Amino acid sequence: MYEQRFYRDWTRSNDLIGFQVGVSETDLYIGAEHDLAAKARQSIHKYRNQLQDYIAMNPEFQTTLEPYPENPAAPSIIREMTAAAAVAGVGPFAAVAGAIAEQVGKDLLDYSSQIIIENGGDIFLKSSKKRTVGIYAGSSPLSNRLALEIEADETPLGICTSSGTVGRSLSFGKADAVVILSKSTAIADAVATAVGNLIQTIADIQKGLNFAKKIKAVKGIAIIKNDRMGIWGKINIRRLD
Repeated sequence: MYEQRFYRDWTRSNDLIGFQVGVSETDLYIGAEHDLAAKARQSIHKYRNQLQDYIAMNPEFQTTLEPYPENPAAPSIIREMTAAAAVAGVGPFAAVAGAIAEQVGKDLLDYSSQIIIENGGDIFLKSSKKRTVGIYAGSSPLSNRLALEIEADETPLGICTSSGTVGRSLSFGKADAVVILSKSTAIADAVATAVGNLIQTIADIQKGLNFAKKIKAVKGIAIIKNDRMGIWGKINIRRLD
């Protein structure tokens, strides 16, 4: 069933060509200097095939909610997801959307010096100018009112969001939005999930911030629950008019 991803309006850019590429369950919105849909589709197929082949031999890799044993001989996307899961203390599939966005993004950088890839609310960004990325937080009164400002020299960067109130991704928490910034999009995705699992009430915001602070790869974090927000690290948030 097609799910309308209305939050993609917050990642569009007037100076880049935007296009959507879907392969089975993978549905990417991409901004690039050229229409790279064919290249993107080829890249998605490559990583999906690597995942499917690995899962066929190791089915627990997809289903476990705990970190999975490292396999140095595994394909790069498997190693990225395994490492991210170990850092965050979650299952490797908590990092799958971020890992695919980053791996495809890196492939497309051979053809475009700027790339924005959004995959289910998780973003890989490489830019030569400042970018603004809006924050969607469901029914929170802060939703649609705040945005991240990302400087060009901060990229490539992963910007990943987990929510217990928006979308169908597995979360054991009730955060309206947990946004993680990291050089690794896979780590950003996994840590967003881990922090999101901790948030049940506004009182848990500090707990989530403390968790993220301990992870060296995390550059910044924002947590939104109802009408409250907590932030930490190198993260620039401004109000939208």
